[in-house]
Amino acid sequence: IAGFSHETIEYMLGGSFRSSYRPLNDNIINGRIYGIAGVVGCNNPRVDMDSVHTELVKELLANNVLVVETGCAAIACGKACMLTPEAAMEFAGPGLREVCQTVGIPPVLHAGSCVDNSRILVAASEIAREGGLGKDICEGPAVGVAAEWMSEKAVAIGQYVVASGIDVIFGGSPLMPGAEQFHEYLTKGIAEDLKAKWAFETDAKKIAAMCLDRIKAKRETLGIEKQRERKLFDMEARRALEV
Repeated sequence: IAGFSHETIEYMLGGSFRSSYRPLNDNIINGRIYGIAGVVGCNNPRVDMDSVHTELVKELLANNVLVVETGCAAIACGKACMLTPEAAMEFAGPGLREVCQTVGIPPVLHAGSCVDNSRILVAASEIAREGGLGKDICEGPAVGVAAEWMSEKAVAIGQYVVASGIDVIFGGSPLMPGAEQFHEYLTKGIAEDLKAKWAFETDAKKIAAMCLDRIKAKRETLGIEKQRERKLFDMEARRALEV
């Protein structure tokens, strides 16, 4: 199943009359969905075709991370049977699986072709606008990955995502391995300017671990990493609430 634009996601979450990102935000806050990963980009002739994409996504789904994809990455997961609602039963962790079953969506959302990555950022903007997960894209528990990148187009898109406030991990060597100061700026210093940075790694499981670390850090900053004990309010506690 393909075609998960911002409008389609909103409709799936609330229908024609109650379309809203609130159900998604609530389930990120309560931890059923741990975070969101935008996995995009090419196939790289230097690695086994689709191998990094599929291994990475399987690891993310098992840890309750909702994956949104475009381009060759989405095709790779389509061939691996991850783009149907039934895929949640096989690949997703218990929290993500419950949400997918309730809403009727796949655990991997195909958002379009390799030039449709802005759709993912539009969805990220709507999540921030809905509230409860920070006031800006850079505060949300999300990360971008180009696991098998191979072209200058991927670099341009990656910088666009970093400039929007979301960390980006490229599955390969640094962009300019001979320029140490430039590499240092991309992986560290740029975060002071744009609230996000680059990272580079070739191993799929290590990329997944890096994604989870970044999502965890965002959740801790938002104060939603640890589940809070449910509290039943008596009348005295209700009167003390400020509206």
